[in-house]
Amino acid sequence: MTVEVLPSVLPRPLAELAPRLPAWFIATPQAATGFIDFFTAGIRNGNTRRAYFKAAGRFAAWCETRGVELADLQTSHVSAYIEELQADHAAPTVKQHLAALRMLFDWLVVHQVMPANPAQPVRGPKHSMKKGKTPVLSADEARQLLDAIETDTLIGLRDRALIGLMVYTFARVGAALKMRVEDYFVQGRRGWVRLHEKGGKLHSLPCHHNLDSYLEAYVQAAGIAGDAKGWLFCTAADRSGRTLTENPLWQQDAHAMIRRRAAAAGIKTKIGNHTFRATGITAYLKNGGNLETAQQMANHESARTTGLYDRRSDDVSLDEVERIGI
Repeated sequence: MTVEVLPSVLPRPLAELAPRLPAWFIATPQAATGFIDFFTAGIRNGNTRRAYFKAAGRFAAWCETRGVELADLQTSHVSAYIEELQADHAAPTVKQHLAALRMLFDWLVVHQVMPANPAQPVRGPKHSMKKGKTPVLSADEARQLLDAIETDTLIGLRDRALIGLMVYTFARVGAALKMRVEDYFVQGRRGWVRLHEKGGKLHSLPCHHNLDSYLEAYVQAAGIAGDAKGWLFCTAADRSGRTLTENPLWQQDAHAMIRRRAAAAGIKTKIGNHTFRATGITAYLKNGGNLETAQQMANHESARTTGLYDRRSDDVSLDEVERIGI
């Protein structure tokens, strides 16, 4: 069951999530205030907000079908829900849903909507990863993709600059798309980029010479060098690709562009926005780079996280498989 809430009366971050909120969580004014405040004031990252909102809505629907009210919620209910979720969802997804419920209920406890957090004692599934699942391109494939992008249109220069940025700086696509024109600057006679990372952190590093030439060509062709506060990567005004708007490129648009460019370059791997982060890190380590420096460049809190993007072992596995001389 859902209840209609006018987006105009909601803070914008929640209004953008969905025009309809789970009635189970907002059955009383106090609960509604706590729920809305959690998603608007308690979570700053847009991707986390959307994922947690979806998890909360799914749990609300599960409780409604079983006649469980918010006031009657027990740990056993949360445990049963997590048990069912494990039957058809991967462990990371289940752990994310449990984390969302724990954080939400913690917030509701602090705001005196609930007496205790029923999700706190529930244990999630065990999950350990030594290597990430992000599709990775070889250095030759990455070069093939970049070289296949046309440079006689503005949109082509934009796409090459964006992909090059993610490859040579290990940047998250979200950080790249938040860049303003002023975030590409010269320091010590060398081009630098300033990335807007998670948690409002700024991360600056020098450009690889290829990236410097890509960004310079794009900025000059777009005529945006004087618009310091303007978005660096903008949407196309039409399908000709010769004019850009002043609106920033959306993450889903970047994903569609990357898939389209890969297909045009003859690359069959189903890559995504994160592919270039893993591709760049792997290429750097293969050429003698060390994990600690890669961690700094990727702006990871832990070297273990950076290690998930290291795919050098894929080549070893392939060489060994080819030894099967049948």
